[in-house]
Amino acid sequence: MSTTRFAAAAQEGQVSIVHLGLGAFHRAHQAVYLERYRQRSGDATWGVSSANLRGGVALVDALRNAGYHYHVAEYADRDHVTLRAIGVIEEALFSGRDDGDQWGRDLEALLVRMASPETRLVTLTVTEKGYFLNPSDGRLLRDDPLIAHDIDHPHSPRTAPGILVEALARRRAAGTPAFTVLCCDNMPDNGRRTRAAVVQLAACRDAELAEWIEREVAFPCSMVDRIVPAMTADDHARLAELGVDDPNAVVGEAFSQWVVEDDFPLGRPAWEAEGVEMVADVAPFETMKLRMLNGSHSLLAYLGALEGIETVFDAVSRDDLRDLLRRYMLEEAAPTLSMPAGTDLDAYADSLLARFANDSLRHRLQQIAMDGSQKLTQRWLHGALARLEAGGEVPCTALGVAAWIRYTLGVDLHGNVYPVDDPMAKTFRLLHEAHGEDPENLVSAFFGLDAVIPPALAEHAGFVASVVSAYRCLATQGFDAALAQLDAPT
Repeated sequence: MSTTRFAAAAQEGQVSIVHLGLGAFHRAHQAVYLERYRQRSGDATWGVSSANLRGGVALVDALRNAGYHYHVAEYADRDHVTLRAIGVIEEALFSGRDDGDQWGRDLEALLVRMASPETRLVTLTVTEKGYFLNPSDGRLLRDDPLIAHDIDHPHSPRTAPGILVEALARRRAAGTPAFTVLCCDNMPDNGRRTRAAVVQLAACRDAELAEWIEREVAFPCSMVDRIVPAMTADDHARLAELGVDDPNAVVGEAFSQWVVEDDFPLGRPAWEAEGVEMVADVAPFETMKLRMLNGSHSLLAYLGALEGIETVFDAVSRDDLRDLLRRYMLEEAAPTLSMPAGTDLDAYADSLLARFANDSLRHRLQQIAMDGSQKLTQRWLHGALARLEAGGEVPCTALGVAAWIRYTLGVDLHGNVYPVDDPMAKTFRLLHEAHGEDPENLVSAFFGLDAVIPPALAEHAGFVASVVSAYRCLATQGFDAALAQLDAPT
């Protein structure tokens, strides 16, 4: 095996960035760019305080015990790995619910840190559901119990929008300029959607505060791209062979991309030298990635999980699924994109298929399948609607939607049971109980979920019929028949 090693920069740094969402992606993406920047420039003024909002306190305490150092293994393939020691995280905090059902152990410390004039940038990776927005129309989910708590108890918030509102309120009261808020989650117009969540929640508290946030806070959009699977025992065993015994380590692919709208009133790291693309408009790159990469991932996730396929690599090793992805990307997703001159979408599709075929990553389809109700609107459905309105067809997307509906039953096509990890899982279960024997009524019931399905798409009779047909074929004839039906004469 070819291994390249990089040690962490030795100096301690000043905390100027607060990150909400201390998960694997943050540690393998943003933190890596910042570590590389610190090592190249010697600028230690952009250290990070990272806060875990959910998922337990263990990771926070483990990082503290390790002096906030950990490793990232970047695999080009199974035989070529770059090993980085990361030390740019200067502090780890926990503001979620612990195992004893207590909330916010470090919440006040987090809010003090965010209100400090030294904090110039707050970044987020809290997943789509962490913004509590209706995926279909962007309205704040005010009836969600956590948002309702933040409305009633604004000084002890439990959500990322609530924490941002309280921290910004403290800065406003102290006369401290507003920090910049940089969303790093996979959402279209992610900066604008973050602004919408924060402003809508602030308006529930104080109209003048909401107006101040709307006027004073920059919410640049960004596009992030790196495949970072959940760690497994096999991953830790591979790292041990490299001499790394690190419970906080993260494994990802060698490829990484970050495109950022350049709007930072209080300044930012000069991270262009590390490959961050600073642009005036992120939207084309963001939409391309959501519809082609993330859309393909979801297509693999629901179809593959139903067939009992475990990982992305296993799925794209099959010719039929590789052909399905290429057809989806080039015939259904690519025609909906408006890209800068010179963008080669055929080459981009080829690069994605090559990345999916990285045999060093165990990217589980069940991990990708999580939270489909929060993801599919932007990954598939807005693009499908645009393609249909332009007179095109979207049979691969229809099959994907059918597979998603069937997946939410929690039983694969071979009778194996799995948990459905989704905020709407209870709703899905009730719909299956009520309509599971009637594909047409079941699909109709799912298309009535306007939090997920755009109304204009739900009213498109041809698309609904295609989903019903694909669902019926999946449920009664199985995986191979459903793929074959894509090429059957209509």
